[in-house]
Amino acid sequence: MANTSRLRSPPPRSSAASPRPKFDADLLKAYMKKLLSSTLQSNSWPEQKDRDSVKGWIKEIGERVKERMVEIQPRGFKYIVLTQINENLGQGGRAGIACHWEDTDILAQEMYSN
Repeated sequence: MANTSRLRSPPPRSSAASPRPKFDADLLKAYMKKLLSSTLQSNSWPEQKDRDSVKGWIKEIGERVKERMVEIQPRGFKYIVLTQINENLGQGGRAGIACHWEDTDILAQEMYSN
């Protein structure tokens, strides 16, 4: 297995600051935290026959987060919203993301467990 400790991000394209504003991730994270709590707090993992309700939660959460992102900053950004809901059976979980970022790009994530 290769030693990955030597991997580094590429140098920035320029040392000049970007003219684009940064997206307010803190505002979005606060919204996501409230949204996840209000949407999932009173729900439990459904039986096999009712699993379509999970798809509904995923769709609702994703759409509302994207709507909020557009409210916060309507122009100048491209938005990607990924929503995942898993049943907690005591197992571990891990997710990773690799992106080529501009200095004004951000990642906002929130995790909820009930």
